[in-house]
Amino acid sequence: MAYIFYITDDFKCVSTFHKGLHMEDRKPTLVDVLKSVLASFFGVQSDENRKRDFQQGNPAQFIIVGLVLTVLFIVGMIFVVKLILASAK
Repeated sequence: MAYIFYITDDFKCVSTFHKGLHMEDRKPTLVDVLKSVLASFFGVQSDENRKRDFQQGNPAQFIIVGLVLTVLFIVGMIFVVKLILASAK
């Protein structure tokens, strides 16, 4: 039994309660998508998760999460560089 949160094809957040649902029988949740994208950033995605993502995932979710995380990474790097340069003066 578990609450599952996911984003539908029309980008609505949905939460459902599933009883006895196997991990491989469900679409990836937002947390699953986030974990998959972060794992792919580091190149450590498991084969099982990769297969689940390609078979049951919505590509738009992965693209959007990937773009958002990339922008956050770039903004974070700019902030760190500015912080270091400011402290070097």
